[in-house]
Amino acid sequence: MSHGIELRVVPYDHPDALKLNDQVQLEYQERYGGEGDVTPLDPAMFAPPKGLYLLAYDACGAPVASGGWRSQDQNDEGYSDGDAELKRMYVVAGARGLGLARRVLAALEADARAAGRTRMVLETGDRQPEAIALYFSSGYTPTAKFGHYREYDSSRCMAKPLRP
Repeated sequence: MSHGIELRVVPYDHPDALKLNDQVQLEYQERYGGEGDVTPLDPAMFAPPKGLYLLAYDACGAPVASGGWRSQDQNDEGYSDGDAELKRMYVVAGARGLGLARRVLAALEADARAAGRTRMVLETGDRQPEAIALYFSSGYTPTAKFGHYREYDSSRCMAKPLRP
């Protein structure tokens, strides 16, 4: 399945992470129009133990998938204390269907759980049916809207308890 795939912890502003981030932004622009995801993100948000950023590398050393989580606590954007927010889940087009997103997701959930977070939350959009299907099949359920895009009709927010 995902032979020779290695997950590595990297800073959010690692050059390979920036490369994949540019690709995911282009994909958002294609699917939704506009400028991509403009949620303000800072590398410090993903620094352990308050977060984690992962890249998956193939056997040739090329980055093929990304994902991260950052701590959130109750605020006026709709988060709750103990939340871990999933960000920048992405698999390059040529590596889709290999189970990489599921593997990255499981690693991020385990890390957030170990860091004491109690719920993983994410925001995706109605033009990302593959993402929605992945999250449903991984135990996520729709939740009250939160975050930068909470006023948007196309926004879909989901959550999953992180029980020890």
